[in-house]
Order: sequence, then structure tokens, then C-alpha cells
Amino acid sequence: MKEMDRVAIEERGIPSLDLMERAAEGIADVVGDLAGEQGISAGREKKLFLPEVSGEILIGDCRRTWKKTPGQGERRVAVFVGPGNNGGDGVAAARLLKERGWDAAVFLVGDRSRLTPDTAAMERRLAEVGLTLRPFPTDTTDLCEMYAWCAGCDVFVDALFGVGLCREVSGLFALAIALMNTYNDIPTVSADIASGLHADTGKVLGCAVRAAATVTFSLAKPGQFVDQGALYTGRLIVHDIGIPEEVIATQTLNVESIDAMMVKEALPSRRADGHKGDFGKDYILAGSVGFTGAPVLAAHACARMGAGLVTVGTPSSAWGVVAGKCLEEMAYPLPEQNGKLSAAAYEGIMEKLRGCDAALIGPGLGRSGESDALLCRLVSVIQQPLLLDADGINALCAHMDSLYQRAGRVTVLTPHDGEFARLGGDLEQTDRLRAAQDFAKRWDCVLVLKGHRTIVAAPDGRAAVNTTGNSGMAKGGSGDALSGMLLALLGQGVEPYAAACAAVWLHGRAGDRAAQELGEVSMLPADLIGQIAAAVMELQGR
Repeated sequence: MKEMDRVAIEERGIPSLDLMERAAEGIADVVGDLAGEQGISAGREKKLFLPEVSGEILIGDCRRTWKKTPGQGERRVAVFVGPGNNGGDGVAAARLLKERGWDAAVFLVGDRSRLTPDTAAMERRLAEVGLTLRPFPTDTTDLCEMYAWCAGCDVFVDALFGVGLCREVSGLFALAIALMNTYNDIPTVSADIASGLHADTGKVLGCAVRAAATVTFSLAKPGQFVDQGALYTGRLIVHDIGIPEEVIATQTLNVESIDAMMVKEALPSRRADGHKGDFGKDYILAGSVGFTGAPVLAAHACARMGAGLVTVGTPSSAWGVVAGKCLEEMAYPLPEQNGKLSAAAYEGIMEKLRGCDAALIGPGLGRSGESDALLCRLVSVIQQPLLLDADGINALCAHMDSLYQRAGRVTVLTPHDGEFARLGGDLEQTDRLRAAQDFAKRWDCVLVLKGHRTIVAAPDGRAAVNTTGNSGMAKGGSGDALSGMLLALLGQGVEPYAAACAAVWLHGRAGDRAAQELGEVSMLPADLIGQIAAAVMELQGR
């Protein structure tokens, strides 16, 4: 973003103050939205019709009362700014809001001598509408007065830090953030990024604003999608401030968010004269005694995602249960030892695999020394695109060298954070996004790091963050459904990275539809699978 700003200003001759004015317009518009001026936020009750509220503020020995009577007089906004250009966006937004009839106050947090030239220019424009840049108080009495004034606000604006923050927040900045977070019923609009978030990683640097909405400029930032940033950002609005598209296009952007258009483009078309062999013959090695649901859920999801033929290999003592639940998929028994696969299953697995287009190993397989050795042998010899999940991943942990033997072949791993750590992924020293990218490059695989805002990483450095899904999916069996969906796309010949992105987005979208119908508490993975068809048809505009 800094480079794009520089090119726009220095090489394209766009005045920096013009960019700042456009940023301020976006902030002011969203502030008005939250206050009910434009009625854009569906379901949000307008503050104009709320009853009169009042209260008391006590700081040290200082006590002040406050009152807010919605619908009478001006709406009120408190704008908290830092001395940098992000603060300049906030100062300009305060002026625009004043011109629109708001009662506004602007509080400068930090050293006035460090105002950037653009922020100082915006301060001069602020004076034209009768407002001044007030220093954030340090005296107890003044602090109490400010808290009482802020308690009567309709909206706060956070313009303390921009995307360059890389140190922990402290001092008066932390106090200003605490103030904004104190009033749960007063929404905060953050300028560019919620102050306190790291723009690349989404980590909270000491403390951060819990924004109701964030107006970010030109492009969204990775930290608004991953880690705690996904929780602190609120509703994200990407606002065009006038940087030319060709300037944006010059930047190499290896991180993207998965959206409906991306998924629609990835989905394979179906020939009108096609037969079942044209749409993927997929193999699933899954299940064990006591874990018969996993292969069934994976198989059902695979079939729902368009696979032509689905074959499920499972230990013989689990076969009866699995076969009884697989009406459209073909289940067959394999040699076992104590309810888990034995080494004798190898030949039977390879015979079935010869005619398949893609394979999934892992859901519900259980662990034993013999089954782990079998799985690692299979990883080395299978030529088709191979997806490893659950116990397929666990078996691989002690034999990561098996991945070297798959050089030049497609390998996809779908761990959650715990499994990722066992695979050697580093979530302690770096953030999830960087860790996923590093792992995918190192092991030449497509990685699907599952969790809130699942990350997909490719060996060439590309990464994508998913934006669908909900906490109702945090139930055993949801991961099996994802694996089956991804297997189906691999079997239909979709490029592996695109297949992974499409699968996680549709998996989350199907989960969102299930939650809308049944609620996050009561929805089940089977309900998610039942919504795959609707999610796909939704993409197709049907």
C-alpha cells in the first residue's frame, strides 16, 4: 500500500490531500450508515428511536453525569486520531461530519510536533468549520469530562494507527483504545485498519479496537482476515480512494480472499453427453471399528460435489456398517488387524486405485504401527493426486520424508492447527498465514490449514483466506465432509490450488446455509452435506 501511494502521488501526480479527502468521505459515509442516516445496515435499529439514556462517570475523585436524548439535536461523534496520516484521515472525516450536521470532537493522541504535513493541513481545514484538535487529556478531571462527553456519542471513529504499526500499543494510545472498547453500545468505525492490529498477520499488538466496521482503502489487508484480526475488524468496507487500477496491478499480491467469483470460475463444467466415468473416479481409504461415520460423510460429500464414481475401502469389521449407509457409493472390505488396516490390505488397495483419478486417505482410520507403515508406503507409491486428512496426516508425522518421494505429483494436506504442529508447522514463531506458505513451499504440497478463516497455500507462494463458515461447523465430521468435497474436485481435474479454494469456500457456504435453517447449535455435518447442492446452484444463479 505504501508503494502504491508513492506511485500515485509522485509518478501519477495525484495530490496526497485528494487521496486523504476521498478516504475521509468513505469513513464519514459509514459513520452515517451506523447512525441510521442511510439505512444500509439491515437489521440495525436506528439510534434516533432509542429511549433517553443517562449515567455517571467516576474517575478517581472526579464524578460527572451524562445524558443522551436520541432524536433531539445533533448526532454526536468522537474522533480519536494519531499524528500520522491515518490520523489525517480521521481529522478530515470529522470536518465532513461537522458539515453534515454532526456534533463532533477530535482528540489527538500523541505528540503534536509529530503531525505529518498532510495531517497538519487537515487540521487547518478543520478550523474552518469551528473545530479544534483537542489533546487527549492526562489530567483526571479533564479525562472524566471527556469520558462523560463520549458516553453521549452515537459513533466513535478510530484513526490512531494505520497499516504500518509493528510495535505493542501502550500509554495514552492504549487508554484511547480502552475508552472506545468500554462503551459496548457505541459502535466504532476504524480508518483503514482497527488500531492495534498487525496489518499482515492479524495479531493484536498489546490491545486493539473492536471495530463495528472498518473502512479500508484500495485493497483489503491480510490481517483483517486472519488470526484475531478477523474478530476485531467488524464489517469490512473496501473504499476506492482514487489510486489508478493500473498502479494496483503493478503490485505482486500473493494473498487473496476466496470469493464467489473465484469459486465459480474453478468449478468444472459437465458435458451434456458425459457419463459417470467422465466426472471422476475417486477412492477413499477410511474408517475403522468405532469410526464408521467418517468414511460415510466423506463419501456422501464427494458424491454431492459431482464425483462420477466413489469407492470406499474400509477394514472388514467396519465394512458392514459403512456399506449399509453408502447407497450411491461403493464400499468394500479390506484385511485388518484389531479393527484397523493391516499390511495385507496393500494389494487390494492398489488394485482398486489403478482405475481411479484421485485418492483420499485418513478419515477415521485409527492408528497402529502396521496401519501407519501401510499408509506411508501408499503415500510413496500412489501416482494420482493424493489428499491426506486426519489419521492419514497423523501417520505421516513421523515419516515426512515420504513427501519427498512424491516430487512432481499432487499432494494435498488438510490439517487443523494441532495436526499442523505435529507435521512440523511453526505457529509459535510466526503467524498462520506465513507458516502455511512456508510449509507448502518446503514440502511441495497444497496445504489447507483448517480453522476460523481456513488458509489455503500453494507451493509457488500463493495463499488464500476463506471467508465463509460459522462456529456451528465446529463438530466432529465437518472435516470429513470437506475432504470428500475436495477429493471430488481433484478427481474432476480441477487445478489443486483452485480445487482447495473452491472446496473450503463451498464447504463454509453450505455450513452457513445449514446454520440459517437450523441454527449453529443444532446443525450437523450431515446437514452441511445436504446444503452442498444449494450452495453450488446459488453460484450458478439457479
